[in-house]
Amino acid sequence: MATQPALGKIGIWTAALRVSESRSAQEVSEAAAELDALGYGTLWFGGSPSADQAATLLEATDRITVATGILSIWDHSAAHVADRYAAIDAAHPGRFVLGLGVSHSALAGERYKRPYSAMRDYLTDLDSAPIPVPASRRVLAALGPKMLELSRDRAAGAHPYLVTPEFTAEAREILGDGALLAPDLKVVLDTDLDRARTTARNYLSMYLKLPNYTNNLLRWGFEEKDFADGGSERLVNSVFALGDAEAIRRRVDTYLEAGADHLAVQVVTSDPFTTLPREEWRTLAEALPLGSH
Repeated sequence: MATQPALGKIGIWTAALRVSESRSAQEVSEAAAELDALGYGTLWFGGSPSADQAATLLEATDRITVATGILSIWDHSAAHVADRYAAIDAAHPGRFVLGLGVSHSALAGERYKRPYSAMRDYLTDLDSAPIPVPASRRVLAALGPKMLELSRDRAAGAHPYLVTPEFTAEAREILGDGALLAPDLKVVLDTDLDRARTTARNYLSMYLKLPNYTNNLLRWGFEEKDFADGGSERLVNSVFALGDAEAIRRRVDTYLEAGADHLAVQVVTSDPFTTLPREEWRTLAEALPLGSH
């Protein structure tokens, strides 16, 4: 079991914090610097990122940990990732965490074969690199028991996505006391709950087309009917936090009480892939238990 990386109590997960045709490097840097200044422990950047994308965020910040959430093992060779990790860690010691996952068959295509064995072999390749990626600096996207056990035995811990507090409690049992458990929690900061659920469903609908997520939800007592039309009210209320900052705080506390060491909070808006919800990040920074960094 590897030593846990320093993630703090609360982090921000976003797929929008990247340079694009509509967003300059300066805007990305300014948003990352603000998250750092607000006191969040970790910046998780999603959307199947590469290790290289961490460099811009690390250069823009002084303290915050930066983590991939999640780098697909099918898209980047272990040799290349180990090489880039070594360079990034040399420039920003101890601030980069490599989040790894097997992605989904719908995204990886014909490459998606024997995902558990592929992840196990990938970790071995990282261990065997000229400059190995330490187990203490990597976490795995883990939902099933075998992948959770692998994250305990071959990494610092797990970063499960689209999960409930009940899943979190069971994952803590599998991981034991020493391994990191850092689930994601999607939030819609909107006091109009009908509108908040619509926003949640519009985002959730794409994940409900991916068997890795739906199979895990089925294991936790949901039914196929819960996946229709962007998700039943029961499902939305189970995997999202909706409402004002106080309601979000109460929901966050349920995950921490269930055994999460760190919670990666993802603010969902009507345009979550391009909008940087900086006002919401500020509001939540005042309400959430950011804790030690």
